[in-house]
Amino acid sequence: MKYTPAVLTTILQSHNTRRNVRLLLKFLLVMVVMVTGYSMIFHVLMAFEGRSYSWVTGFYWTLTVMTTLGFGDITFNSDGGRAFSILVLLSGVVFFLTLLPFTFIKFFYAPWMEAEARNRAPRELPPETKDHVIITSYNPVTAALIEKLKNHQESYILIEEDFRRALELYDADVRVAVGNVDDPETYRKMRIGQAALVVAASTDEINTNIAFTVRELCESVPIISTADSPHSVDILEMAGSTRVLQIYDILGRSLSAWTIGGEGGSNIISRFDNLVIAEFPVFGTPLIDKTLAESDLRRKFGVTVVGIWNRGIFEIPTANNVITRTSVLVLAGGEENLAAFDEVYSFYHIYQLSANLVLIIGGGRVGHTVAERFKEKETPYLIIEKRPRRAQDGEENYVIGDAADIQTLQTAWIEKALAAVVTTHDDATNIYLTKYLRSLRPDMQILSRSNLDRNVSTLHRAGADFVMSYASLGANTIYNFYKNEHTLMLAEGLNIFRRKAPRHLIGKTLAESRIRELTNCSVVAIDMDGIKMINPDPHMPIKENSELILIGSYEGERKFISWENNQ
Repeated sequence: MKYTPAVLTTILQSHNTRRNVRLLLKFLLVMVVMVTGYSMIFHVLMAFEGRSYSWVTGFYWTLTVMTTLGFGDITFNSDGGRAFSILVLLSGVVFFLTLLPFTFIKFFYAPWMEAEARNRAPRELPPETKDHVIITSYNPVTAALIEKLKNHQESYILIEEDFRRALELYDADVRVAVGNVDDPETYRKMRIGQAALVVAASTDEINTNIAFTVRELCESVPIISTADSPHSVDILEMAGSTRVLQIYDILGRSLSAWTIGGEGGSNIISRFDNLVIAEFPVFGTPLIDKTLAESDLRRKFGVTVVGIWNRGIFEIPTANNVITRTSVLVLAGGEENLAAFDEVYSFYHIYQLSANLVLIIGGGRVGHTVAERFKEKETPYLIIEKRPRRAQDGEENYVIGDAADIQTLQTAWIEKALAAVVTTHDDATNIYLTKYLRSLRPDMQILSRSNLDRNVSTLHRAGADFVMSYASLGANTIYNFYKNEHTLMLAEGLNIFRRKAPRHLIGKTLAESRIRELTNCSVVAIDMDGIKMINPDPHMPIKENSELILIGSYEGERKFISWENNQ
């Protein structure tokens, strides 16, 4: 019932609806006249038979006959009266049982439902709307972005051209408006001048049109566009895009960085002034089977392990956590601290790669990007691709065949490969190949691409050491641009985020706050009065206006925000 005032306003403002209401009133007037006339004839015929009834009884008899209830307590004895009863009955069937429901539905109920639907998917935002994100298409990337915006309680609106599709999205708890993405009037109604960001994540051609259309109305609003083709980057920038994302390229570079020795050391994924956060896969290093206390990394290098990632499971570490072959350490420290750490431990990765190669399953855009990064780092690799036309002329690093065929894998030296990167665009294929490779080589490092977030956990169960979601990567990159953050994608499912210290924590120490226990997030730094304290003392009180820098899973982030708001 919360929409009733808006729906009534919409109905009354519509010219067609007002015309329909007038027709409905005319129909009801005809019905009243008919019932009154029949009641008068009833009295005349009853008087002819020598009986007399009240006017209420006359209306009662007319309505019971017209509605086919026919109680039978009042009947005519003459043929004329009975003929009149037949006439009243037939007219009642036509008017009450046929025309009245049809008229009510057409002239009242249908307009009401249409008005309610249009209120759920409006064509215009209220004039006071501001600082909102305008999203121009719905796909896996923008769906993940919308979830992130909702979790952080950020305002957004999705533009959908198809009205029925808009209603479906509304029912899926998406804030949606109806409009054409190439129509300037749509953006005027979306309050483009007061928006914080426009996200164009459709095809390159549509994104170019969107950028031109938005710039026609507003020169200041930031526009972030996605590009499938590298040749579209310049065009999108000339059209007015503030930043152009090649998500396939970012995905390929991220997968290559996570491969053993892909970047020659720890993979830096975030910087906050003098604080650097990086990931390091321990595969092949002496850290395996040691506890964090035994590794003694903080004393030796000044870096702190703020998280451990193991095949889809993120843990806030303790001194007794054992480092396994599949562990990825999330490290926090200064630039010089991480450099000292890399000087010791990156050697083991480089040594392994000098004698072993990496298999790249799939020669598409992501696979080619991974290969280019390996080529730059002089990392030996082979691409397995079953479509010969994808193989570049003169390229010797291709094995043409199906990766699900053991003979193809033997040709690609599967028994000597150090790692495999599964990059096809089909999640079902990636899951199958990951399981197949894991069954053949239990000791191999396997990285896989996921197109949809829901398949990330399945790929981990299939045996992938690392999974990168195309949707999450795109959504995180867009969100970081929106918030002016410089955080790259962590291992899938992890996130670094900032929050102003909640009021209920002011004066308490980190140990007293129970943040780890209640939210499964770890505070890696505290910004107090413009000074960032890396790995803060757990017994130091939190001051007012402090900013916490935390790391945790997406679920942990949601828990922290919910816990913060409920205090």
